[in-house]
Amino acid sequence: MVTTRSECVFCAVVAGTAAARLVYQDEWTVAFLDRRPLFPGHTLVVPRTHVETLPELPSALLEPYFSVVQRVAAAMEGALGAAGSFVAANNRISQSVPHLHFHVVPRNPKDGLRGFFWPRARYRDETEAAGVAATLRAALTAADEPQDRDGGPGSRT
Repeated sequence: MVTTRSECVFCAVVAGTAAARLVYQDEWTVAFLDRRPLFPGHTLVVPRTHVETLPELPSALLEPYFSVVQRVAAAMEGALGAAGSFVAANNRISQSVPHLHFHVVPRNPKDGLRGFFWPRARYRDETEAAGVAATLRAALTAADEPQDRDGGPGSRT
C-alpha cells in the first residue's frame, strides 16, 4: 500500500501531479532528475510510500528501494560516461524535502567536488574514537535484541 501526503512535493511527483523528469519508476520507487543538479544526471530516488527518513523505511522496502539506487548509480557510469557516482541522503538535518530521498550524482576526476560538502575533523584521540564506536555498537546490539510486549528487551516465546 502506498501512502502519500498532499503537502509533500515528492508525493506529488510520485502521484504524477507535479512535473518531474522521470528517470525510472516501478511499484516501490520513483527516480527523477534533481531540479538543481550538482552535475547533469543528478538523480533523486524516492520511495513511493511517504516516509521522511531512512530509519522509517519499512524493512520490506529496503531491497526494492536500494536496488533502484544501485541501478541508477550503475547507469551514471554506463549511460553518462561518469567515472563513478556519489550517493547520499540526509535525515532531517539539511533535508530540503521531508520525504526520504537519495541523491545519486555522477562523478568524474577533477569535477570540482571535494569529498563531503562540510568541514571534517579528526577524533580528539583514540580513546574518543573507541568510545563513540562502543556507544554505536551497544545501540545496534540493543536494537537486535528481542523485544517483549512492553517494547523492552525480553525473551522470545
